[in-house]
Amino acid sequence: MTMRITAVFLIIICLSGIWLAKPQAEEILTWQDCLAEAKKNHPDLIFAAETINKEKAGKAISASGLYPQINADLGASTTETEASGASKTTTDSYSYGLSGRQLIFDGFKTINEIKAAGQNLKAAEENYRFVSSGIRLDLRAAFVNLLKAQELVRVAEDIVKIRRDSLMLITLGYESGLEHRGALLTAQANLAGAEFELAQAKRDIEFTQRQLTKELGRREFKPFSVKGDFIVRETAKEKPDFAELVKNNPSVLQAAYRKNSAALDVQSAYGNFAPEISGSAGADRSNAHWPPKDERWSLGLSLNMPIFEGGLKTAQLNQAKALYNQAGANARSISDAAIVNLEQTWVVLQDAIETVDVRRKSLEATQERSRIAEAQYSTGFINFDNWIIIENDLVSAKKASLQAQANALLAEASWIQAKGETLEYAQ
Repeated sequence: MTMRITAVFLIIICLSGIWLAKPQAEEILTWQDCLAEAKKNHPDLIFAAETINKEKAGKAISASGLYPQINADLGASTTETEASGASKTTTDSYSYGLSGRQLIFDGFKTINEIKAAGQNLKAAEENYRFVSSGIRLDLRAAFVNLLKAQELVRVAEDIVKIRRDSLMLITLGYESGLEHRGALLTAQANLAGAEFELAQAKRDIEFTQRQLTKELGRREFKPFSVKGDFIVRETAKEKPDFAELVKNNPSVLQAAYRKNSAALDVQSAYGNFAPEISGSAGADRSNAHWPPKDERWSLGLSLNMPIFEGGLKTAQLNQAKALYNQAGANARSISDAAIVNLEQTWVVLQDAIETVDVRRKSLEATQERSRIAEAQYSTGFINFDNWIIIENDLVSAKKASLQAQANALLAEASWIQAKGETLEYAQ
């Protein structure tokens, strides 16, 4: 009975060891998975979101000046006096009350400050879109690079097979005296080069995984793979209206809101020259006993008019005007650059799409030539020098076709970013 129980325990331990030793399935991410994760975790996006919260608070701070400012006070004190040759005297004092102040007019300075804060808030929201757009571009580039690295391993394995088959065929010719030693050494070198490129491609995968890990906003690295294709969907075959597209660009809108804010700051600076009128009211009770019963109240109206401050307000106005002129020039510069970038990325995208088609046709032709040349070489119709040129062309065509497909996806990502699309754009 004891031996039977021991055997059961041993079986359980063995099965547990097998289960623990079994490697876990590698995580596979789609493009949609990457978009969702980056929106949630990317630190730059979190920073931009907190900038919006800061501007919201700034607007609320500016708006607080339009509301009554009410204060409550409560006081209690004891005073002890001692006259020369007399006994000590203690006096108690108690008080409590409310006081308030309400701004009536300040040359619309506070109102313009609130409006400027509102424009700054809109600029922060556009900055969030701008950051999101940049993250999408970097995320897409990292995704495509990992996708290409995975595919490059497969291509490199195909090239190793091509080089190995060539070496086998040349070795047979060399051993039978039909091929020279230079051909054999060249085939061996080509195989060694192909095996090195395969090992290099496998090492590059971890680097591209780390790149994508960063863009996902992950804190820790663990190996994973991505799943996708090399199809360009945002082709934009028809040339769009760039002037119309740029109107939705977040960098252009952000600059426009900054300009509007600067214009309102100028109006606020003019308000510094106007008188400030405010009303005040207060009521309190004080007495030597608690609770105090002696009542007192007050109402007031005050006017504060700047007369001379050493040119301070004039300098502030000139500074606000200069900042407005700067903001206007900056808005124009950003808009012009955005239009140029749109056209440039559109041209690059069209070139990349057409290059994919050219490389695909070139690969198909080279594959057919390779099949024919291999048959001709094996039957002695062509020599080694002609055959190896065709084989090298096939290897180059495989690499060029993959690179063209990856370049097209990267060009598509740049075009989408130039339009101002964010992580919400799922294409």
